[in-house]
Amino acid sequence: MQFKVPKNTQKYEWTQHAIIKMKQYGLTAQRILRVVKNPERTEEGIVRNTIAVMQPSSFSTKNGKRVWTREIWAMYEKKAKSQRSKVKSLVGQKIKIISAWRYPGVSPKRDPIPNEILQELESML
Repeated sequence: MQFKVPKNTQKYEWTQHAIIKMKQYGLTAQRILRVVKNPERTEEGIVRNTIAVMQPSSFSTKNGKRVWTREIWAMYEKKAKSQRSKVKSLVGQKIKIISAWRYPGVSPKRDPIPNEILQELESML
């Protein structure tokens, strides 16, 4: 399978680092966008003003709980398309995909984002 380099659009921008990591881990642009749009877990990124999101790559159910052995992570930054849209509303946001990776196992939870902040972010998408 040949790797397709994602193209920048009005809504999404891809860094070279993210493209290299996607190629390294065998991830597609569609898979990363699915993680960004519907994360299982959301945390504050290690880089200032970024958000890290995760989805399990495959999971099973044991004793009524979802269990998985691998995770797919993406880190992105939201920025206003223009100053005008930043002032009027947060709907006109452009998402810059900074990095993507696979994590072998279940990563430990670290500084989860409060639910009210998550709801505000979801209303912007």
